Amino acid sequence: MNKPLRRIAIFCGLLMLALLLRDNWLQYVSADELRTHEKNRRVLIERYAQKRGDIIVGETPITGSAPTTGSDFAYKRTYKNGEMWSPVTGFASQAFGATQIESLEDEILTGNDDRLFFRRTLDMITGKKQGGGNVVTTLNGRAQKAAFEGLGSKKGAVAAIDPSTGAILALASTPSYDPSTFAGNSEDDSKAWQRLEKDPDKPMLNRALRETYPPGSTFKVVTAAAALEHGLYDDPDEETESPLPWTMPDTNTELKNEGPIPCKNATLREALRVSCNTVFGKIGSDLGKDKMLETAQKFGFNKEQFIPVRSNASVFPKEMDKPQTALSSIGQFETATTPLQMAMVASAVANDGTLMAPYMIDNLQAPNLDVIEKHDPKKMSEPLSEANAQKLQEMMETVVKQGTGSNAQIPGVTVGGKTGTAQHGVDNSEKPYAWFISYAKNPDGGSPVAVAVVVEDSDADRGDISGGGLAAPIAKNVMKAVIDSKK
Repeated sequence: MNKPLRRIAIFCGLLMLALLLRDNWLQYVSADELRTHEKNRRVLIERYAQKRGDIIVGETPITGSAPTTGSDFAYKRTYKNGEMWSPVTGFASQAFGATQIESLEDEILTGNDDRLFFRRTLDMITGKKQGGGNVVTTLNGRAQKAAFEGLGSKKGAVAAIDPSTGAILALASTPSYDPSTFAGNSEDDSKAWQRLEKDPDKPMLNRALRETYPPGSTFKVVTAAAALEHGLYDDPDEETESPLPWTMPDTNTELKNEGPIPCKNATLREALRVSCNTVFGKIGSDLGKDKMLETAQKFGFNKEQFIPVRSNASVFPKEMDKPQTALSSIGQFETATTPLQMAMVASAVANDGTLMAPYMIDNLQAPNLDVIEKHDPKKMSEPLSEANAQKLQEMMETVVKQGTGSNAQIPGVTVGGKTGTAQHGVDNSEKPYAWFISYAKNPDGGSPVAVAVVVEDSDADRGDISGGGLAAPIAKNVMKAVIDSKK
């Protein structure tokens, strides 16, 4: 063979070798990645080839599947009361992907989870069409309805928790959206998506988990817990060392109260009842940033929560001087929190000082309804002792019986709570946020529910906006719904 032919033969041989290597690489190394790649349309076709499993509240599915026409996707997702439940479910869209439970539990809902391998094999042998499994939530339908309807046209959020387990009972956010409107892959679905994306009120923002607000005076519950836990005060009814007026350390600035309320040397109980800035600001300053930070973090601040949907980390500043510590201790300065976090604060107090990790999926079911995974409640931390928690309960119950939280009273039920009105905007120019955190107790002392409500804005006049006036009635109805559902 002459030299040019040898070169051509060698070149062709190298091409064949490269082709074989590439073919083997695609078949054996990259096969799984290509099979599951988001751009692989066959993956989507397979995902929507059969009915998707359901997300369930109580014993009732809040999702469904409907046949599609004019598409190679056989089924699309449907939602019942989509606006009310979207903060829980998220969405599953043929065009725009999935979020929240729909995304995190996609393998179960599509039936592709490895734990369903035996069921898939059996269905293949028997010729039965593959179906998806179910996700059973911890949500309480009555409580969710009370939260959603209570918020109504107002912008805000509600989170409710079972203090004894950490199970989430309600998770509402308004304004909201109906995931059914863009669940398909049509031009109408695209238009619906674009309208939601451009809406300045951000209806797709889950305010219960992903928005952090200044908590205002509701944070005084954390500060009271710190005062008790670190021994600054032992008795809720002993006078505090709280002069009036009180000038913040290293400044010439007086910390103001909201009106002429009896805050001079007020007891912890009285200071919480009328919401004294001076008392709790001085407590924070006296304890110092390290002790305040320790207590806040035991309640869950400065850490993301996964329920399993991710919730933003609430913030208690780590670097503060003395006046900043005072302001942070009354829910100002850089203190910011999600509604879920403040429900956790109320929950820990109600549960005698033990904070249970929040969660909203009770169990996962195979298509034949067999339980393949069940959640076990887990203790997260102990922000305060049982004795101190019970002292704080007494203080919060006084707030509802005789103080700013009277709108949360439920006949025949013991309710503890704390109001908050948080200023925001440049020089406090915006309407304040109205807060209320609370819990309800049964006659046996057990607490079935703790709630946090924030109303971000309102049609009410600025002077009429208050946690007790706007948020407490919503919390009351959510608590009552939980109690009534257990009768």
